[in-house]
Amino acid sequence: MPKKATSLVLLGPAFVAAIAYVDPGNVAANLTAGARYGYLLLWVLIVANAIAVLVQYQSAKLGIVTGRSLPELLGERLRTGPRRLYWLQAELVAAATDIAEVLGGAIALHLLFGIPLLLGGVIIGVASMLLLLVQSRRGQRSFELVIITLLGVILVGFVSGLFFTEIDGPALVGGLFPHFEGTDSVLLATSMLGATVMPHVIYLHSALARDRHGVTEEPGRIRSLLAATRVDVGLALLVAGAINISMLLLAAAALGGVEGTDTIEGAHAAIVGALGPTIGVIFAVGLLASGLASTSVGTYAGSAIMGGLLRLRVPLLVRRVVTLVPALVVLGAGVDPTMALVLSQVVLSFGIPFALIPLVALASSRTLMGEFANRPWLRWAGWVSTAAIVVINVLLIVLVVVA
Repeated sequence: MPKKATSLVLLGPAFVAAIAYVDPGNVAANLTAGARYGYLLLWVLIVANAIAVLVQYQSAKLGIVTGRSLPELLGERLRTGPRRLYWLQAELVAAATDIAEVLGGAIALHLLFGIPLLLGGVIIGVASMLLLLVQSRRGQRSFELVIITLLGVILVGFVSGLFFTEIDGPALVGGLFPHFEGTDSVLLATSMLGATVMPHVIYLHSALARDRHGVTEEPGRIRSLLAATRVDVGLALLVAGAINISMLLLAAAALGGVEGTDTIEGAHAAIVGALGPTIGVIFAVGLLASGLASTSVGTYAGSAIMGGLLRLRVPLLVRRVVTLVPALVVLGAGVDPTMALVLSQVVLSFGIPFALIPLVALASSRTLMGEFANRPWLRWAGWVSTAAIVVINVLLIVLVVVA
């Protein structure tokens, strides 16, 4: 088989991971940021996407080289007490993720068909179970193809509106330079960071790559897989980054100064008013695809986390039923869904260091990785990225307490 064709066959795991970067939490955070602050926080998305490329490649490399997932490697190294505590924080992050994803799908069904949010959440849960059946019965490759198709729908749903809006060039350039405007902008930046660099998918990608490519100790085969993985991660996160940036640009160009755009429903109404009902429907369909795909991937991630840290193998469908409950409780309690989405992303942001620090340490270990350990530039880039995330989280705490 030609080398190029072989590389194409190896693509896929990163596109599943990329779904986590364009979930409904991203929609809420990016639209809110664009509507409130215009192009101010564009730089956050660019930095976050660059960090995501580094992170996801290291996670996939860890799975390919060691034949084990990040949660499995952590489970082997931690004593029982710390291992359970570590699982607890990872599980809380996964729960926050699932709440965001189910809420987003429920909002999309409400926008498209007027379905009540609670019933919409149930429908999203059932639909995600059907997607997980594809993975359990048809294998990972079939699951990847379904997810890639949904990613294409998301791309069309969130990028199409840009063709009907006028972007302010000078303001866009200004948004490339790091700066904030008060505590609320820092909160949104942290939310955007948590929505873009997501902890659960840091754990998951190592398992996806290992499960997709199998376990090998042959250096030549590992090099080929790593080369394909670099292409896989680069393409997948290029698409995810374009979607995220498109959402912020659309909100900045079309929703600034419009009342009610601090909610997804209000933003949708404003999009319909500014760009027409067709774009509004396309947007809602993209949101629906985002909710369906991301909640399935989130459940997959939770299973990998539990299996590696607790050494328990819970069937995906059973886990899907259990983790659906918190999201339905939020919907049934009448909590503002958009604010719940934004706050869930802040929770995710605080969980990033717990995934990122051990990832960089393990991927840089010559004892574990041998000749495939991170080179100095990648190791330092990983530590700098981790430090930046920790700093922005500490800054958020300080600003909130002072305010």
